[in-house]
Amino acid sequence: MLVAAAACPCPPLLVPGIAAGAAPELAAARDACADALGVLAASRPDLLVVVGPAEDDGHETYPEGTPGSFHGFGVDLGVRLGRGGTAPAPSQRALPPSLAVAAWLLERTDWSDAPVAGLAVAETLTAERCRSAGAEAAGQAARVALLVMGDASACRTLKAPGYLDERAAGFDAEVARALGTADVAALRTLDDGLARELKVSGRAPWQVLAGAAEDAELGGALLYEDAPYGVGYMVAAWS
Repeated sequence: MLVAAAACPCPPLLVPGIAAGAAPELAAARDACADALGVLAASRPDLLVVVGPAEDDGHETYPEGTPGSFHGFGVDLGVRLGRGGTAPAPSQRALPPSLAVAAWLLERTDWSDAPVAGLAVAETLTAERCRSAGAEAAGQAARVALLVMGDASACRTLKAPGYLDERAAGFDAEVARALGTADVAALRTLDDGLARELKVSGRAPWQVLAGAAEDAELGGALLYEDAPYGVGYMVAAWS
C-alpha cells in the first residue's frame, strides 16, 4: 500500500558538480527535494520505489545496488541505488540519468530508512500501463513510498530546449496544482500527446504515481515550482 510519495525534477543539473557555476540557481530545488525525502522517511516505509523516465520502450526494474554515473555529463561521479544490494552482474544495465539523479538525492540526504528499488518507464508508456505499473509498485510491500522523478514542459521560454510554446505555462500550472493537491484523477488524465509536444519527461512517472495512489487517500503539498532554464521543475510531497 502506498503511504507516501515525493515528486522531484530529474535534471542532472541538480548535481552541483555538473551545474558548476550555475549550482546556486537550483539550491532551492535541492533543498525542497531534501524536504520531500524527509516526508518519505517520516512515513516509515518498508520499501522505497524510485520511478523515473527512460528512453527505452516499456518499463524496466533496477535492483538495489545498481550503479549509475554522470560521466556522460563530464563529471567523474558515480552513484548506487540505495545502500544495500549485492555486487552488480557484468550484464546489469546502469541506471538511466533520471534514476541516477534520484540515487544522488538519496545519498545526499543519507537515506537509510528502507530498501530501495528502481523503475524506469518509457515516455511513450500509455496511461493504462502506467496505472498498472503503479498499482504493482504499491503492492510490493505493506508500506510503500514512491520517489517520482520527472520534469514538466521544456518550452517555457525562448531559450528553453524546446523553444517557447504558449501552451506550456498552462500545462505546467495544471501539473503543479495536481501534484500540490494529490489530485490522482488529474494526473491520470494528462494529455500524453500534448506532453510529448511540450517535451515533458514526467508524464509517465506521474501517471505511475496516480496508479499507485488510487486508494491511498493521501494529501499533497507543493514545495517548489519554477522554470529557471525554461524547463518546469516541481517538488511535491504526499502523505
